[in-house]
Amino acid sequence: MNIRTLDRGNEQEVAKLFHSVFSSSEGEGEGRLIGRLATALTARTDNQEVIGMGACEHGKLIGAIFFTRLRFKEPVEAYMLSPVAVSTAHQGKGVGQALIRHGLNSLKNRSASLVVTYGDPAFYSKTGFEVLSQDLVQAPRPLSMPQGWLGQPLFGDAIPILKSRPACVPEFDDPAYW
Repeated sequence: MNIRTLDRGNEQEVAKLFHSVFSSSEGEGEGRLIGRLATALTARTDNQEVIGMGACEHGKLIGAIFFTRLRFKEPVEAYMLSPVAVSTAHQGKGVGQALIRHGLNSLKNRSASLVVTYGDPAFYSKTGFEVLSQDLVQAPRPLSMPQGWLGQPLFGDAIPILKSRPACVPEFDDPAYW
C-alpha cells in the first residue's frame, strides 16, 4: 500500500469510494450525501485549505481521507479530519489508521497544532483522539452527537482552550454533516 496526495483528477474515483463505503454501512442516502461531500472536497483540494490523501494498492484507491482547515479567532493552526473511507474489502487491515497517522505527520510538518474530528470515538481513539468538551473547543455548527466531537494536540500534551467558534470550509457549512 502506498499513500499519495489526492488532486482534482481523482474526483470520480473518490466519489465512488465514499458513496460505496457509506451506502454499505449507513444506507444509500448517507452514501449519496458523503459521496457528494467527498466529490466537492476533491474538486477544491489545494493542499492548504483542503488536503486529500489516498491509500492505493495495485494502482487502485482503497482508502481516502481529508483534512480541512478550521479558522479560529485565536492564533492556532487547526484542521478537521473528515471524512475518511476505506473500501469494505480492506477494512480491518489498518488502512484507515495508516491514513490518519500519515495525515497527522504531514500536518505536524506544516506546524499545525490541533486536529479535530467528528466520528466514532472507538475508532478514532486508536490514533490518539479524545472526546472534546465544547467548553474547550467548539464545533463549527451545533452537533447532533456531541460525544463524537474529538481532538488531539499535535505538539505538547494539552489542547488549548479556544473560546471562538471556528469557521470551516464552505463544503462543511451545512447542518446535514453535524
